[in-house]
Amino acid sequence: MKRYSPIILLLASAVALVFGIVHLFRLRFEVGDVYPEYSSLRSDPLGTMAFYESLEKLPGFSIERDFSTASHLPIGKQVTYFHLAASMTEWQELSKETFQEIEQFVTGGGRLVITMFPASSKPDRLLLDRDEAGRDEDPKPKVTLDRDRWGVSFDIVDLNQRQGTVYEPAHVENKSGLPLPETLDWHSGIIFKNLNPDWKPIYTRGTNAVMIQREFGRGAVVMATDSFFLSNEAMQTDRQAGMLAWLIGSNRNVMFDEAHLGVRETPGVATLMRKYRLHWFAAGLVVLALLFVWQNSTSLVPLRAAENPEDHVAGKDAAAGFVNLLRRGIPTRDLLATCFREWKKSAAQSGKYSSARIEQAERAFETENALAPKDREAVRAYRLISAILQKQIK
Repeated sequence: MKRYSPIILLLASAVALVFGIVHLFRLRFEVGDVYPEYSSLRSDPLGTMAFYESLEKLPGFSIERDFSTASHLPIGKQVTYFHLAASMTEWQELSKETFQEIEQFVTGGGRLVITMFPASSKPDRLLLDRDEAGRDEDPKPKVTLDRDRWGVSFDIVDLNQRQGTVYEPAHVENKSGLPLPETLDWHSGIIFKNLNPDWKPIYTRGTNAVMIQREFGRGAVVMATDSFFLSNEAMQTDRQAGMLAWLIGSNRNVMFDEAHLGVRETPGVATLMRKYRLHWFAAGLVVLALLFVWQNSTSLVPLRAAENPEDHVAGKDAAAGFVNLLRRGIPTRDLLATCFREWKKSAAQSGKYSSARIEQAERAFETENALAPKDREAVRAYRLISAILQKQIK
């Protein structure tokens, strides 16, 4: 068991590390602070998850997030599309194709709701590009307005500074005549100016509009210079259910644009795994890989205990093996006759010995072989025959 303890400890450490990393990411994603401000995936005060999940619980509503990388508004009627926390730099350019796509979407019955990222004072213009560094070029969809064609431009009226970087919200009033809250706290100094008469002011800060609406065919575009009233903090401390219902309108299909905030879903292996719920399959492959490494690093079968060296038989040379073979194959009484017969065959063929010498050796063999079996001595006869073959005949 001690042999496997380092491997088991290594596997346990790897599992603990993976579990810790997954748990850390789970905590971070539950809070949502890894997502941009005013994202519907963010659950802290700066997110809009509370608004999104509240709509999900309403019967008859279909709620989606738009993560697609294609720069197109959704196809279909009766859709309210939320484009939240847009920066003023997004309004600098407008392609003819994008403008036509917006008009086509709202004319067909869609409702486009655009809110701006709050700016407290004019110097904050530099901060309005805070999302440009973290977002890819050509955001989707690039909802910008043509000042001459739509008659919309922007300015900033500073909010009252309380202390440091803390600003007091402005009070805006309902000028639309719609059954909406009479006043709201507005956390942005951005205002609309030089409005085309087709735009209807909904809320104003003094004489300056901060929320406007314009109808296009069966749909409409709603623009607001603040996004705070949709945040999780506003849902808890200053929720305005009537205004939220008016923003959605009569549509029952609602979509939140996450792509322009930089949260995009690029099709790939990870996307397919999430779509078809292959998480456990991937985990199984990881386990198999670990078992494969383990199996190739050491045997899964316990090794046998070392054998006692005294149980081994010492090896023997070829001569000893030949002797053992003779002992097993030839009886003792026939050993001398067998050996002499074989020698006689080879001696006649080799020509090493003369015929007289061979006859003397044969007489010595016959003399020994004529004795009774109990009186025969193979060793004595072998020595006599050897002496005869070695001496010189005179």
